Amino acid sequence: MRKYEMMLIFYPNYEEEKRNTVMDRLKSIVETDGKVETIDEWGLRKLAYLIDDYAEGYYVLVNFEAGPDIAKELDRVSKISEGIMRHMITKIEE
Repeated sequence: MRKYEMMLIFYPNYEEEKRNTVMDRLKSIVETDGKVETIDEWGLRKLAYLIDDYAEGYYVLVNFEAGPDIAKELDRVSKISEGIMRHMITKIEE
């Protein structure tokens, strides 16, 4: 098991209920063969540059422990989820 950090940026006008549904889906993927350590919602933050004509995004930081196959599946699901503007998964070196 490896430790990972996933940063998600949701569209600012994406509804909270839909955002929670996406987060529940991602959390359930991790929990199939790992565990979610923390979910830290940063809220609306200004972006460094415009993305799809948006100047702000809703940031969520997720720390989890899982195998590399889970990280690949999270990457795949994040790419096809409609509310996620950008995402990044990094392995935490110990």
